Amino acid sequence: MHVGLCLLRLDPKQFWALTPREFAAMSGAFKPAPTGLGRDDLAALMALYPDTKEETDGR
Repeated sequence: MHVGLCLLRLDPKQFWALTPREFAAMSGAFKPAPTGLGRDDLAALMALYPDTKEETDGR
């Protein structure tokens, strides 16, 4: 209800007239799932930010 009435700002009459499929589509339920970081992307990040051994003063 919060999504429909507050985030989508639907009128209560409009909200209650929606089918579950219509509401799911409006609320983003059918968006593709985000993909994780690919191997090539990880390699590029590792090249940009290589691990380095930092010297410490022993504290």
